[in-house]
Formats: sequence, structure tokens, C-alpha cells
Amino acid sequence: MSLFDGLVDVAIVGAGPVGLAAAIACKRAGLSYVVLEKGCVVNAIFEYPTYMSFFTTAPELEIGNHPMVTGHDKPDRRDALMYYRLVTQRENLNVRQYTEVKRVHAAPAGFTLEIEAQDGESGVIEARRVVVATGYYDNPLFMGIPGEDSENVSHYYTEAHPFMGLNVTVIGAGNSAADAALDLWRSGVNVTLVVRDSELKKTIKYWVRPDLENRIKEGSIAAHFNSRVVDIQPEHVVVQKEDGSTWNLPTHFTFALTGYRPDLSFLNGLNLAQHPDECLVLSEHYESTVPGLFVVGSAGFAGKTNQVFIENGRFHADLAVAEIERQLQQQLA
Repeated sequence: MSLFDGLVDVAIVGAGPVGLAAAIACKRAGLSYVVLEKGCVVNAIFEYPTYMSFFTTAPELEIGNHPMVTGHDKPDRRDALMYYRLVTQRENLNVRQYTEVKRVHAAPAGFTLEIEAQDGESGVIEARRVVVATGYYDNPLFMGIPGEDSENVSHYYTEAHPFMGLNVTVIGAGNSAADAALDLWRSGVNVTLVVRDSELKKTIKYWVRPDLENRIKEGSIAAHFNSRVVDIQPEHVVVQKEDGSTWNLPTHFTFALTGYRPDLSFLNGLNLAQHPDECLVLSEHYESTVPGLFVVGSAGFAGKTNQVFIENGRFHADLAVAEIERQLQQQLA
């Protein structure tokens, strides 16, 4: 039995803020659509640290002209979850949660999408156009080292409470690693940073970087630069220095916060062109080199994920849907 019958104008893959913005644009343009999300609505935000605050102010996170009202200068995770949930409900958006797109094929009418629901039921959706808005946060960059898949390792940071008094190693030098290290330290955790490069990343939030640098300088947070973890054991990690020598760092739990990358493997076979930095070749309307397939938000920017956020990615959706509306009207003319 199919999970969906009939042909839609637009199939949107991903129910993050950008995917929801695309759905609202489709609805207001009178286009039939369906949003397919393998997790929950705004799943990436749900996976954010429990007490995380955004870099920006509420207006820059808004979609569909729905105001976001918060009691803080900068919204936190809970504010965002409530906001996008309410927008989805108030707009009565056609979102199918826990439904994964396994493969997209070119078809006479446009595209065929193979889908699978959480209960294992599979089906097919046909769409004239496809908008991919999958982001990148659900695809961690793995280091490929022994022990990385152990129970005492995570590529996502939630909160510090379970680790009070324990030895925790944080691998990474970006915003995720900086926020985690500081939060852990403030909660009574013995934190050690292991950084592959000679310094912290310059992209760390400007108000966070000095805080972390001062904690390292005073010895509150240990940091090992020009070093990398090469093995993870139940009670320690093996750290390799720049000269190739190794030593054991006592560790009860490891956060491998080494970054994330878009996963567009479900588009394999469509032969999307990309630039040398792995960013997709996209038009000014975010149409890929496969006619009718649009990639919005950070999903198409593998080499520049630190430059595409909700704040600017939400506008990709409006441009893409406006072009889809133009194309479909032209076909009917």
C-alpha cells in the first residue's frame, strides 16, 4: 500500500525552518506540496544542546511573516521549537514526520521519490518539482578511528549534568566544542580539549572565544593543540602529538564535535554538478543542474556550511518556490 497517492507539484525534503518556509511559500502560491521529514519537525534544532541560545535575534529566525515572540534578546532552543511547531500547526502544513526519502529518480512527470515510514512501510511519491532542504546537522563528520562508535562517545552535545565530576574529552575547535567545553566546566566536569590545529577556530562566536581562551590560560580547561585522538577506550583516549608520539588521556566520556556535512546520497544517480569545494552548482533561484531539482538552505553548501544559516537560508525557499511557480505556469500556458 502506497504512503501517498497522486501527483504533487512540489515534494519538499526536510522539515527544518527552510523546508517549512518552502511549504508556506507553496501553500500561498496555490501549489500542491508535501513535506517529507525523516525525524520530527525542525529535527536539527531538537538535537541542539538543551540550553542553547541562538546567535541572532528573533526576527531573523521568522518564516512566513509569523512573528516570534520571546522573553530574551536571543531566542533559545525551547523558544525555537515552540515557534516552528506553532507555525506548522497554524499554517496546517502538510508535513509527514518520520518519513525518510530513500531515493529520488527522474520521471516523465518530473520526479519519483522512494519513501519509507518509521514503521517500515514503503511507498512512492510523484512530484513535478523537488526542493531539498535537509541541512547538514544530522550527518556528523566521523574521524574513522577505533572506538568512535562506543557508548561513551557522542557527536552531539546535550547538557552537562550527567558528567559532573567525570573526565570528559571534547574533540574539536569550533562553536560546538567551545560551547560544550565551557558548559561542562561550569557544571563541575574535568574537561580537556583536543584540537588538531594550533589554535581555536576564528569562527567561534566573538563573545565565547575570549571566555574559552581565558579558561584555557588559567588552566580551568586543559587544551592540547596540534594533537588528535587516534583511539577511544573505555577509560582513556589515545592522543597523538604532532611528532607522532602518543599518550593516554583518562576519559570517561568523549564528545567528538568535529563538524557536520550535508548528506545528499539519496540523490545519487542524478549527477548533480558541484564545485571543487563540494558546493553544488546552483542557479540564482537555487535550481541544481538537474532541471526541476532545487536545493535550498545549507544542504547545497558542503564547503561553506559556516556561511548559510536559518537567517539567510530561509530566503532561498522563497526564491526557489517563485521560480517553480513560474515554470509550472509556463508549462500550462
